[in-house]
Amino acid sequence: MTWRELAPYFILLVVCFLPHEAWRWLGIMLSRGLDEASEVVVWVRAVAVAILAGVVAKIVVFAPGALAGVPLWLRFSAAAAGMAAFFLARQSVLVGVAAGTGCLVLAELLLGG
Repeated sequence: MTWRELAPYFILLVVCFLPHEAWRWLGIMLSRGLDEASEVVVWVRAVAVAILAGVVAKIVVFAPGALAGVPLWLRFSAAAAGMAAFFLARQSVLVGVAAGTGCLVLAELLLGG
Protein backbone atom coordinates (compact mmCIF):
# COMPACT_ATOMS: atom_id res chain seq x y z
CA MET A 1 0.00 0.00 0.00
CA THR A 2 1.14 3.51 -0.69
CA TRP A 3 1.14 6.46 1.64
CA ARG A 4 -1.75 7.97 -0.31
CA GLU A 5 -3.90 4.89 0.40
CA LEU A 6 -2.98 4.85 4.09
CA ALA A 7 -3.37 8.60 4.68
CA PRO A 8 -7.10 8.51 5.59
CA TYR A 9 -6.46 5.84 8.23
CA PHE A 10 -3.58 7.83 9.66
CA ILE A 11 -5.75 10.94 9.81
CA LEU A 12 -8.49 8.98 11.61
CA LEU A 13 -5.96 7.70 14.12
CA VAL A 14 -4.45 11.11 14.84
CA VAL A 15 -7.62 13.21 14.79
CA CYS A 16 -10.22 10.81 16.22
CA PHE A 17 -8.60 8.11 18.32
CA LEU A 18 -5.60 9.66 20.05
CA PRO A 19 -7.27 12.79 21.51
CA HIS A 20 -10.08 10.70 23.00
CA GLU A 21 -7.73 8.06 24.32
CA ALA A 22 -5.96 10.61 26.57
CA TRP A 23 -9.31 11.54 28.20
CA ARG A 24 -10.20 7.88 28.61
CA TRP A 25 -6.96 7.15 30.48
CA LEU A 26 -7.40 10.28 32.61
CA GLY A 27 -10.91 9.09 33.52
CA ILE A 28 -9.57 5.68 34.49
CA MET A 29 -6.91 7.21 36.71
CA LEU A 30 -9.34 9.64 38.37
CA SER A 31 -12.01 7.00 38.98
CA ARG A 32 -9.83 4.74 41.08
CA GLY A 33 -11.29 4.30 44.52
CA LEU A 34 -14.79 5.49 43.60
CA ASP A 35 -17.64 3.42 44.94
CA GLU A 36 -19.58 1.96 41.99
CA ALA A 37 -22.81 2.19 43.98
CA SER A 38 -22.44 5.88 44.83
CA GLU A 39 -25.14 8.24 43.58
CA VAL A 40 -22.73 10.23 41.41
CA VAL A 41 -21.38 7.17 39.60
CA VAL A 42 -24.87 5.74 39.10
CA TRP A 43 -26.05 9.11 37.71
CA VAL A 44 -23.05 9.39 35.35
CA ARG A 45 -23.67 5.85 34.10
CA ALA A 46 -27.37 6.62 33.54
CA VAL A 47 -26.55 9.78 31.57
CA ALA A 48 -24.02 7.89 29.45
CA VAL A 49 -26.53 5.13 28.67
CA ALA A 50 -29.21 7.71 27.83
CA ILE A 51 -26.90 9.54 25.42
CA LEU A 52 -25.92 6.28 23.76
CA ALA A 53 -29.58 5.23 23.43
CA GLY A 54 -30.39 8.59 21.86
CA VAL A 55 -27.58 8.30 19.33
CA VAL A 56 -28.59 4.75 18.38
CA ALA A 57 -32.24 5.78 18.03
CA LYS A 58 -31.28 8.70 15.82
CA ILE A 59 -29.16 6.44 13.61
CA VAL A 60 -31.98 3.89 13.32
CA VAL A 61 -34.70 6.44 12.52
CA PHE A 62 -32.69 8.98 10.50
CA ALA A 63 -30.17 6.60 8.93
CA PRO A 64 -27.07 8.13 7.37
CA GLY A 65 -25.19 6.92 4.31
CA ALA A 66 -25.76 3.40 3.03
CA LEU A 67 -28.07 2.57 5.92
CA ALA A 68 -30.57 5.10 4.54
CA GLY A 69 -31.30 2.64 1.73
CA VAL A 70 -32.45 0.00 4.21
CA PRO A 71 -36.22 0.08 4.86
CA LEU A 72 -37.28 1.49 8.23
CA TRP A 73 -39.07 -1.72 9.24
CA LEU A 74 -35.84 -3.67 8.68
CA ARG A 75 -33.76 -1.21 10.71
CA PHE A 76 -36.26 -1.51 13.60
CA SER A 77 -36.25 -5.31 13.27
CA ALA A 78 -32.45 -5.44 13.39
CA ALA A 79 -32.41 -3.13 16.43
CA ALA A 80 -35.01 -5.32 18.18
CA ALA A 81 -33.02 -8.48 17.37
CA GLY A 82 -29.88 -6.84 18.74
CA MET A 83 -31.63 -5.79 21.95
CA ALA A 84 -33.15 -9.25 22.42
CA ALA A 85 -29.76 -10.91 21.92
CA PHE A 86 -28.16 -8.40 24.30
CA PHE A 87 -30.53 -9.33 27.13
CA LEU A 88 -30.53 -13.06 26.36
CA ALA A 89 -26.71 -13.11 26.45
CA ARG A 90 -26.54 -11.56 29.94
CA GLN A 91 -26.12 -8.01 28.58
CA SER A 92 -23.23 -8.75 26.25
CA VAL A 93 -22.71 -5.74 23.96
CA LEU A 94 -20.70 -7.86 21.53
CA VAL A 95 -23.55 -10.37 21.13
CA GLY A 96 -26.12 -7.59 20.72
CA VAL A 97 -24.14 -5.76 18.05
CA ALA A 98 -23.35 -9.01 16.23
CA ALA A 99 -27.03 -10.05 16.24
CA GLY A 100 -28.24 -6.68 14.91
CA THR A 101 -25.57 -6.62 12.24
CA GLY A 102 -26.23 -10.25 11.36
CA CYS A 103 -29.92 -9.46 10.97
CA LEU A 104 -29.11 -6.69 8.47
CA VAL A 105 -26.67 -8.90 6.53
CA LEU A 106 -29.11 -11.82 6.45
CA ALA A 107 -31.89 -9.55 5.19
CA GLU A 108 -29.59 -8.26 2.45
CA LEU A 109 -28.79 -11.83 1.38
CA LEU A 110 -32.43 -12.96 1.45
CA LEU A 111 -34.11 -9.86 0.05
CA GLY A 112 -31.29 -8.71 -2.22
CA GLY A 113 -30.59 -5.09 -2.59
